[in-house]
Amino acid sequence: MARSSSGRMLPWLALALVILIADQLTKTLILGHYRLGDSTVVTGFFNIVRAHNPGAAFSFLAGASGWQRWFFTAIGVVATLVILWMLKAHAGQKLFSFALACILGGAVGNVVDRLMHGYVVDFLDFHWAGWHFPAFNIADSGITIGAACLILDELLRVRRGR
Repeated sequence: MARSSSGRMLPWLALALVILIADQLTKTLILGHYRLGDSTVVTGFFNIVRAHNPGAAFSFLAGASGWQRWFFTAIGVVATLVILWMLKAHAGQKLFSFALACILGGAVGNVVDRLMHGYVVDFLDFHWAGWHFPAFNIADSGITIGAACLILDELLRVRRGR
């Protein structure tokens, strides 16, 4: 007997939940042990920091007057609903569903931050020769991995179609 689309979704929802829990747990640790701007050197190219991002990726719209909190929250909620619909329809496509689950976990993690704090908590700081990549978090990592896997899935699909 074939599993229902809901049953096929469960592993992907579990992956999204693991990403969400890891994201929120690490952010809780940062909020509990660091003050805004605090930093711990880990290696010559990596620090743990506490940063707040009221904007989106790379602090896009961070300087806006506050409306961006609700705008990016709404985008995250809509993205969550679309991803859930797509997961239900395509749960058997492993790479595609893996990508969606990673994005889902990350999107929900950052929405939780926006709702609870009004900003996203970032803490991973990679740097080289005085240049710092914008600080990010586990949710951002999930979104990035998911986006890369979506691109890979599409490239593989196109290649199979030839």
